[in-house]
Amino acid sequence: MFGRRRKRNEEDVENLDVTTEETAEESAETAEDEAVSRVALPPAPRPDGPWDVSEVREPGEGRVDLGGLFVPGVEGMELRVEVAGDAIVAATVVLRDSAVQLQAFAAPKKEGIWGEVREEIASGITQQGGAVDEVEGPLGWELRAQVPVQLPDGTNGVQVVRFVGVDGPRWFLRGVISGQGAVKPETGSLLEAIFRDTVVVRGEGPMAPRDPITLKLPEDAQMVADGGQPEAQGSRFAGGAERLERGPEITEVR
Repeated sequence: MFGRRRKRNEEDVENLDVTTEETAEESAETAEDEAVSRVALPPAPRPDGPWDVSEVREPGEGRVDLGGLFVPGVEGMELRVEVAGDAIVAATVVLRDSAVQLQAFAAPKKEGIWGEVREEIASGITQQGGAVDEVEGPLGWELRAQVPVQLPDGTNGVQVVRFVGVDGPRWFLRGVISGQGAVKPETGSLLEAIFRDTVVVRGEGPMAPRDPITLKLPEDAQMVADGGQPEAQGSRFAGGAERLERGPEITEVR
């Protein structure tokens, strides 16, 4: 009787092992399916922005016209642009001790790319030895990352940044929040509002998915070098005062 009972126990262990393996495989498949389901989704509704130019009556009211983007102007902000070759591809709003970089890209007509882009960003940072957390924040799913950097004294350190993104009609807008707005996300509400109230102008011409939507300087912009002296080409610009000094509130124009 003891021998038979032992045999049944051994069979039970074997069955348990098989069941455990099957459960693990099913869990892995479920996790994979969930990950895939968050990629290649159609763009979600954007009741609070960012806006497509077709959704805004007067995009230039209260915003700086950069061609592919209309960026909200708030009191005390500094607006910088980033150049790739001969093209301006990104704008950065610096506000006190925080900043948000804005960059727009072409996207498929019926498919969002933020889920896929998040995975690529997270993979790249972890391969560099950084750390990434994916959380659902005020702007939807975002990455809160510690990115390895070399400090001015030559030692290694980390920079805390937040990657946010929103899919729109045939475009994708990415924001990179740094400074205190990333270290203490609860202090980044004004930067989040700037991101939300940005207007994207993709244009009707054909563009490959992920191609950057190029920007331009406003007609009254004055290029300023890092040292603060105007010059023909530089790394930042100062727009007209009437555009940049509009008070801390951001008005949505629909």
